Amino acid sequence: MRERRTYLILSGLIAALLAGALLLIVPGSPAHRTATLGLDLQGGLEVVLKAVPPKGEKVTDEGLDRSVDIIRNRIDKLGVSEPDVRKQSPDQIVIQLPGVRDPEKAAELIGKTAQLELYDLEADLTGPSIDAQGQPVAIPSLYDLLIGQQAKARKGEPQAYYLFGKGKRLLAGPEPTLRQLFSGKHPRVPPGGRVLAVPQGTVVISCAPTPQNPCPGTFATAGTFYYLFKYDPTNPDESKRVPEMTGADISASGTRQDFDQLGQPIVRIAFTGKGEKKFQEITRRLWQRGNLRSTPQHFAIVLDREIKSFPQIDFRDRTLSNGISGGAQIENIGSLSEARDLAIVLETGALPYHYETLSRTDVSATLGKDSLQQAKTAALLGLLVVALFLLLFYRFLGVVAVLGLGIYAAFLYAAILLFHVTLTLPGFAGLILTIGVAADANVVIFERIKEEVRAGKSVRAAIATGYRRGFHTIIDANVVTAITALVLFAVATAQVKGFALMLLVGTVISLVTAVAATRAMLGLLGGFRWFDDPRFMGASPTQRARWLQIDFMDRRHLWFAISGAVVALSIGSLAAKGLNLGIDFKGGTKITFKTPRPVALEDVRAQARRVGQGDAVIQGRGRSVEGRYRSFEIRAKALSPSQQARLTRGLEDELGATSVGVRNVSSSFGGQIRDAAILAILVSLGLIVIYISLRFDWKFSVPVIVALAHDIAITVGIYSFTGREVAISTVAAILTVLGYSIYDTIIIFDRIRENIPLMRRASFATIANVSLWETIRRSLATTFITLLPVTSLILFGGDTLKDFAFALLVGIGSGAYSSIFVAAPLLTIFKEREPEYRRRLESTVIEKGVGGVDLEEPEPVPEPAEAVPAPLPRGDGASPVSQSKRERRRQRRRTRPHGRAR
Repeated sequence: MRERRTYLILSGLIAALLAGALLLIVPGSPAHRTATLGLDLQGGLEVVLKAVPPKGEKVTDEGLDRSVDIIRNRIDKLGVSEPDVRKQSPDQIVIQLPGVRDPEKAAELIGKTAQLELYDLEADLTGPSIDAQGQPVAIPSLYDLLIGQQAKARKGEPQAYYLFGKGKRLLAGPEPTLRQLFSGKHPRVPPGGRVLAVPQGTVVISCAPTPQNPCPGTFATAGTFYYLFKYDPTNPDESKRVPEMTGADISASGTRQDFDQLGQPIVRIAFTGKGEKKFQEITRRLWQRGNLRSTPQHFAIVLDREIKSFPQIDFRDRTLSNGISGGAQIENIGSLSEARDLAIVLETGALPYHYETLSRTDVSATLGKDSLQQAKTAALLGLLVVALFLLLFYRFLGVVAVLGLGIYAAFLYAAILLFHVTLTLPGFAGLILTIGVAADANVVIFERIKEEVRAGKSVRAAIATGYRRGFHTIIDANVVTAITALVLFAVATAQVKGFALMLLVGTVISLVTAVAATRAMLGLLGGFRWFDDPRFMGASPTQRARWLQIDFMDRRHLWFAISGAVVALSIGSLAAKGLNLGIDFKGGTKITFKTPRPVALEDVRAQARRVGQGDAVIQGRGRSVEGRYRSFEIRAKALSPSQQARLTRGLEDELGATSVGVRNVSSSFGGQIRDAAILAILVSLGLIVIYISLRFDWKFSVPVIVALAHDIAITVGIYSFTGREVAISTVAAILTVLGYSIYDTIIIFDRIRENIPLMRRASFATIANVSLWETIRRSLATTFITLLPVTSLILFGGDTLKDFAFALLVGIGSGAYSSIFVAAPLLTIFKEREPEYRRRLESTVIEKGVGGVDLEEPEPVPEPAEAVPAPLPRGDGASPVSQSKRERRRQRRRTRPHGRAR
């Protein structure tokens, strides 16, 4: 009666939680919420920026936090809804702008440093940029400006480096170190090229003249001119710092876009109180010097190391003798739009660091809509096939499991809404995969219940024992999955974090539904007499599976030979062919798109040639119609924003391209992703070893690591052999395989640990064989039920998720094999070296016949629980207990009240 009351309370609690979940989910309810979709499901822009501090400085948390605030303020002025700006690492910021209308403009604006500097022009020019009369000298060649400064540059620590090719052509720079100079497109000095350094304490500043605003020292109206300025921004004596003023002296409240007297767009600059005093002091000094030399002096307004204007201080105007107050203005601005953007940047504040773009992903709204529909289809079909499998295989227990799966789906979606989890495409993949996680927990318990029924227990007693004994196995298996999800979330890029988060949340919720929801339902049904029929749930006491009763341990060398051959082939393929690394690891640009009608590859290649990408790799995807495709992928070296815009416009105008997705990744970011992937795998392996050693024994952890290495080698080898592209999602899949590969291994090891005290005289090979017989159906069922939603991903998840699902398919299949044929035999080898098992092995006479194992009946170990377990190893027909003994047990149970064990 007490148990029934407990189940009623538990059922009421679950019903209340379910009602709350439905209020969040069902449209029209007072608490209804809608899911937040990521940019890959509704279109938008994602940019990963890396902070590059000035030479001699470091990136600080305060500086990065300030950058996040500034970028968020800029985005707010763009009118983007629900932007996501956050730190990703100690020097990186991720910006996600779902539904942004003009991604090109947004990308340019959010990462613009807007480094505003004000120089005393005549006093701060140095070297070849100032003549003997103190007048500026404009030099049209950067090479010519620096070539005479190399002797001086070698005496100190250079401020920056430039790489030139033949004909004095600038190839790369400025970069603060030589390592960064050669980390891009040019890894070495080309023939005829040269590296020139900027001397310490100086900086190169350029100027592009217009008819209205020429550059200092020249009347030219076209071209680019270069100057060498003094640079000492950290001098302890504030009066000697160069530049004299920076963006930190600007007041956001008064800075705005405006027009001059001729109607040309300008930006008016207002200064802070301290900045106002600085500006007045600088202009006063300029007036005095001009009055002394009888020559007008200038201050240069420099934005991002380019002179925008250089107003003069007229020494003949006595009203300026005390300096100028009231701010300044930036002229020489190309267009009204540029002036507005510049005003936004200055109004929100200058970023404290220069930012380089590591990764940029553009997703069109149509591509996001298509991806969302494909993900929904894969999720619904995955849920449907798992439900059908449970119903067919477990009958009434399957009905309970399907109800539990429905509760799980409601709880999971409610958690997404309640905690404002942003649903991304990888997150949808994690959601689909957790369907298998939730079903696996039920399979583990239901197989244990059926096993107890076959051993002669009543259904009610079997349910109690099944949940009690299966609970530890579920905990162990799901903890390992949670470990890999946590590691993946900690080190992954923003793209994969959604998958890791959904996998983690789904794993936790599956424990609640499998252990609490289905237990409460079965506990309430256990009081009915009709529920006591074992056949009602597909568990016949005489059911056997003799085809599974082979001597796995005796054939261990055969299994090792098969695994060794496959691993050798994988390593051979890696050595010969390597991996087809995608742009996530090598850097570059990938463009995917669809066309309304089949198009030839040559037409797409012609568009690529128009932007100088004739060597780009162009592939058709999907079905081919006479060599023409409707879905394409272009992989090229990194495209500049202008090249990318020209190519996408050409594809849309000439070929009618739709569902366009563009991803740009720098080579340095690719290396970071690679290092993070290796770190994640090593950390996951280490944590798994620690957990297995604590829960079992350190000897149990060694076979686990070997089996995991076996699965990773085979998965990577198959990728190499098939030539499939390896992306960051592939790494996520391999890490997920680590968790799932060990799932079946833990089921087997848990049963071995349970059978060790029951089979006190048996050799370890016998214990391992019997444990395998008892759990192999469960292992195969959990593997199969996990592969069902994965297959749904492959068939209906769209091109984006197919490679990810393929890695899961290979890894989970390999994990099922390694658990049975690698991990268990290896554990047997290790344990048989122990003195106790070595003695048993020498003294035991192995009887050939049923699997070639010792059939000696183990000593029964009584339990304090409500039912006494079968004293012999149970399983799918593997029990050596005679039918007569089993019948006597049933007869004793029938003599008890209500025919049930107490």
